[in-house]
Amino acid sequence: MNSVFFLVLRRMRAPLIALIVFYAIAVLGLTLVPGVTAEGKPGPPLSFFHAFYFISYTATTIGFGEIPTAFSDAQRMWVTACIYITVIAWTYAILTLLSLLQDKAFQHTLVASRFARRVTRIQAPFYLVCGCGETGSLICRALDLMGHDFVILEKDEKRVEELDLEDFKTNDPTLAADASVSANLLMAGLLHPQCRGALAVTNDEEGNLAIAINVRLLNPSLPVLARVRSPLVAANMAAFGTHHIVNAYERFAEYLALAVSSPERFRLIEILTGLPGSDLPKVHRPPRGHWIVCGYGHFGQAIARYLALPGIEITVVDPDGDGPDEGRVVRGTGTEASILEQAGIMQASGIVAGSGNDINNLSIAMMAKKLNPDIFVVARQNQAANDMLFDTFRADFSMVHTRIVAQECISIITTPLLARFLGAVRQADESWCNQLAASLEKVCEGLVPEIWDVRIENDTAPAIYKALIDNRPLSVSQLMRDSADREAVLPAVVLMVERQRQLFMLPGDDFMLKAGDALLLAGRHVARAIVNLTVQNANALDYIITGEDRRGGWLWQALFRNAKDVRKRIADSKSAE
Repeated sequence: MNSVFFLVLRRMRAPLIALIVFYAIAVLGLTLVPGVTAEGKPGPPLSFFHAFYFISYTATTIGFGEIPTAFSDAQRMWVTACIYITVIAWTYAILTLLSLLQDKAFQHTLVASRFARRVTRIQAPFYLVCGCGETGSLICRALDLMGHDFVILEKDEKRVEELDLEDFKTNDPTLAADASVSANLLMAGLLHPQCRGALAVTNDEEGNLAIAINVRLLNPSLPVLARVRSPLVAANMAAFGTHHIVNAYERFAEYLALAVSSPERFRLIEILTGLPGSDLPKVHRPPRGHWIVCGYGHFGQAIARYLALPGIEITVVDPDGDGPDEGRVVRGTGTEASILEQAGIMQASGIVAGSGNDINNLSIAMMAKKLNPDIFVVARQNQAANDMLFDTFRADFSMVHTRIVAQECISIITTPLLARFLGAVRQADESWCNQLAASLEKVCEGLVPEIWDVRIENDTAPAIYKALIDNRPLSVSQLMRDSADREAVLPAVVLMVERQRQLFMLPGDDFMLKAGDALLLAGRHVARAIVNLTVQNANALDYIITGEDRRGGWLWQALFRNAKDVRKRIADSKSAE
């Protein structure tokens, strides 16, 4: 606000000085020019008070007339000159003010000041999203659906104008500014006590690196998540201690290799990292054998590196003839039948259309299918705008880097325990993964489950925390009971319990909880709502532990006791018969 005020004063300094000088001259002149008495005789000039009063109401076009007495001809001539002079001064001031209002720098300062005030007034936890292109938009929509506030810094002004049309339910201050500049990050709430994390998801790797460095230096305790493509930039981020580095190329290559070597483990990861409430992804079973990788950029290099598995032979097709030190390389784009035949398309088990051009990738995939209808096709999609084309083609496995980054970002920032659980999943055997995946599919009835965590602390789960502090035992089985019907089991699974940095994977029903535990759960949305009620409401917790419903006032409790007595007598009579 101060910057706007001082900017206005600086730009309006000359017009204001001109107005003050002209009005001062006008007032001074009226105190010097002789007047006339009521009898028409020469009289004294106006006093300073009357001169100032007359000039004031004349300048505002109120026009009370000539007071305290009629003016002399000399005074009228002086007032006439003053009127034209002040009109010129006012015209100069108004034109300067209009020019200031149209000035881009002033408009940006005004918007930035309003943005800073909105950020300062945020009372709920929020995330700082730096960059709101395709990836940032997916992240913001997901955060909005989950009820999380966020602040957006986006360099493209047109994109910011588009964001103003988004119907976000949560508080979402947005500013068109470079997020790599420290002052902009501070204005966006980097040091705000409610800021829970920063996401550097712009399309510029160097910009993301600058954001990560700013966050690590200005607020080291704040988690930062950055998107990268190049291994070199990723190494620089890791050197600065960036908490989470998301490389969509590396992550997809890892998933593809995992789908080949450990399909059940990959299936479980897909279920845990999918979009909650959507249909479960189809099962991917990429075959071993001869694979063709078209394009040897960062994506192609990651694919070739991760697919270096037993039983897999790789041929790289690249326009520049680049390829791994070990392996066959064919120069070309892969859109021509002759190039694919030279790469061995007829004997290949799979092909990766991994160039940076979506049309070329579709051409490669379609040509491969034409030459070898049984081949497993992996298609890279670079732009979300081409969704319809890729959905129509229906590749066996599609790579959309914006969605991969968005899904991983959401899973990390909303459920930090999930990252540790996925790390443990990558070390688990296939049978364990198969059993857990089957359990989740059964519980969620063909839909991707919601993943959430519950921390047994006084501010997040007061009912359970107080009960455990009072030495009241509570098991996982009891927590998974419906607070409306304790005989019913909730459609959810406790995936993990973290206790003093020790992890307990898939705890049994008799696992006893303790204050300070952190639970990772997966299940349907209704189960999440009921669990949240149980951990916060002491009456609901008492019911699932003791079976006694203490909800409501004395009338409800009396009616509940009478109903319970009636049910008991009915049960006794039936047993006697």
